[in-house]
Amino acid sequence: MEILYFAWVRERIGLPKERVDTQATTVAELVEELKAREARYEAAFADLSALRVAVDQELVDFDASISGAREVAFFPPMTGG
Repeated sequence: MEILYFAWVRERIGLPKERVDTQATTVAELVEELKAREARYEAAFADLSALRVAVDQELVDFDASISGAREVAFFPPMTGG
């Protein structure tokens, strides 16, 4: 599965994207796996209320299934003017 990171999430993790093999079945489980990797992931995912997530380019909640997903993207909320 490809994981994409945008804006300050990318800056904290230090990567724009990566491929991961995961046993997670939900976004929340994936986040827990990532946080367990290194401190930089822990920092990026410390406050999930400050993040949005999309699975295969569709906005979802953190309890959404990722079974069969090709892509998960993490980004801060968008603001408009």
